[in-house]
Amino acid sequence: MKIEEVKSTVRTQRIAAHSHVKGLGLDADGAPLPIAAGLVGQKTAREAAGIVVDLIKTKKMAGRALLLAGPPGTGKTAIALAIAQELGNKVPFCPMVGSEVFSSEIKKTEVLMENFRRSIGLRIRETKEVYEGEVTELTPVETENPVGGYGKTISNVIIGLKTAKGTKQLKLDPSIFEALQKEKVEIGDVIYIEANSGAVKRQGRSDTFATEFDLETEEYVPLPKGDVHKKKEVIQDVTLHDLDVANARPQGGQDVLSMMGQLMKPKKTEITDKLRMEINKVVNKYIDQGIAELVPGVLFIDEIHMLDLETFTYLHKSLESPIAPIVIFATNRGRCVIRGTTDVIAPHGVPLDLLDRLLIIRTMPYSSNEMEQIIKLRAQTEGLQMEEAAFVRLSEIGSTSTLRYAVQLLTPANQMCKVNGRTQITKENIDDVHALFLDAKRSSKHLSEKNNKFML
Repeated sequence: MKIEEVKSTVRTQRIAAHSHVKGLGLDADGAPLPIAAGLVGQKTAREAAGIVVDLIKTKKMAGRALLLAGPPGTGKTAIALAIAQELGNKVPFCPMVGSEVFSSEIKKTEVLMENFRRSIGLRIRETKEVYEGEVTELTPVETENPVGGYGKTISNVIIGLKTAKGTKQLKLDPSIFEALQKEKVEIGDVIYIEANSGAVKRQGRSDTFATEFDLETEEYVPLPKGDVHKKKEVIQDVTLHDLDVANARPQGGQDVLSMMGQLMKPKKTEITDKLRMEINKVVNKYIDQGIAELVPGVLFIDEIHMLDLETFTYLHKSLESPIAPIVIFATNRGRCVIRGTTDVIAPHGVPLDLLDRLLIIRTMPYSSNEMEQIIKLRAQTEGLQMEEAAFVRLSEIGSTSTLRYAVQLLTPANQMCKVNGRTQITKENIDDVHALFLDAKRSSKHLSEKNNKFML
């Protein structure tokens, strides 16, 4: 009998342009290591970004902005993502591109403000009265249906909860039984029920049942300590934009006209400044009472030169707001015309009065050796086998064209290698794909030579 191994049905993770970036790659003193956490070179920029991370962590950077300026393909986006990685998952990170503000549905300033609010987190700590324990009994009590008919209805639910300290039997409302069914609670599960709202949360299976099956997908949790009835601190993380949307959603009547009105509304609706001010008042009240804590996140705006004069002036107001995130801009432009004007030229296409408010970090072009190290990192991330000569050839191509073009040749070279029946990419494979695909410089040269062959 032939036995075949079944391939895993788990999806393989998509490898994106910056999948290899895991952090800034700094040592304990904040000095950049030559190659670490997926970043190579750019030592000055990475050290400066490390200082910014320290400022964010000590909450001394709120309302300030940073500009990453440098030629294309010098790692500006990689450094911004590395800053987000250093801050951790709890700090909100909202990336956007300058051209996103030109939406046909809502105003430019509204798009900016939405992203500003998405980048500011609110950590709410609540002390709730809960019943927590392992379910030892779950008995729905049925009665005759009051409206008649053959069916029976559930009048209440008897549930037994056990902790390390004792047990308790509770009589619950039928609505809580529906919540228990939604959470798929069974005897042996560890749950908690909020006393004031009746909300049910299944935490996992009790670890006393850990040897029940040889193979299982269940998460096992220890038996809760203390009494069944206790006070528990619950932490919720939301963004200010979540609060805006939750309060802006109209709660119309249940008639058909009201429902049709909801359907006819566009997907994006503008949130008024009045509503945001009211939410800010409530947020400030929670912060003063010690219930909530503000977590300023990072708003990353790439291609900042795509913004126009109106949005730049709006940024002044937003950056000076008492509730503001850390804003990181990035641009690859030198001196150019500010969008929205015809003759106003400024560095990076950003007005001088806004540039004065920014800390500017410069990124420099990579050397041939650094390019080789980055290409090796990308090959490792994509799981490609390459000869040393192929790395050297790719770094040479990157020096004459761009690093992005050199990295893009990896996948087609690997495909050509497979067609030829090899497992390791050779220098010849690189030369072959380099001959097949044009980079921007060679394409531009070809156009200038054959200009009369193309339509005007």
